[in-house]
Amino acid sequence: MINKTITNIKSTRQHLLGLIEGLTTEQLNKVPEGFNNNIVWNLAHMISAQQGICYLRAGTEIAVDDKYFSPYRPGTKPEGFVDSTEIENIKTLLLSSADKMETDYNNGIFANYTPWIARYGVNINNAEDAINFLPFHDGLHTGYIMAIKKFV
Repeated sequence: MINKTITNIKSTRQHLLGLIEGLTTEQLNKVPEGFNNNIVWNLAHMISAQQGICYLRAGTEIAVDDKYFSPYRPGTKPEGFVDSTEIENIKTLLLSSADKMETDYNNGIFANYTPWIARYGVNINNAEDAINFLPFHDGLHTGYIMAIKKFV
């Protein structure tokens, strides 16, 4: 069942990448008036959140370079211009990090998961709950990306 959820995560992330295809580096970096972040921040935040929700809460190290984790954690904002090379890295990582999570889940590395309550009132008791929470979180940020896209 979890592998189906991960397949859905990968499919919706692929669709999201299609939604932003053709946007320039400047458009991906633009923070429109009334917004706190930009499209590229939201993409990287989805990666960062996945790392925190799945890996750190299971007591394991994140599976991505910290430059794609710490600057995009909850409560952060874009710190500067993200160049086209880094944007491509983020787009690739958006999909490859889901592949890695699937492999790691199947290898049991999330077995020592620490339960917590997400800010949305969701009880996340184990790795399965964490992975099942990701589509909700990704959906929120997909909505933000779609809204921002209208203004860039």
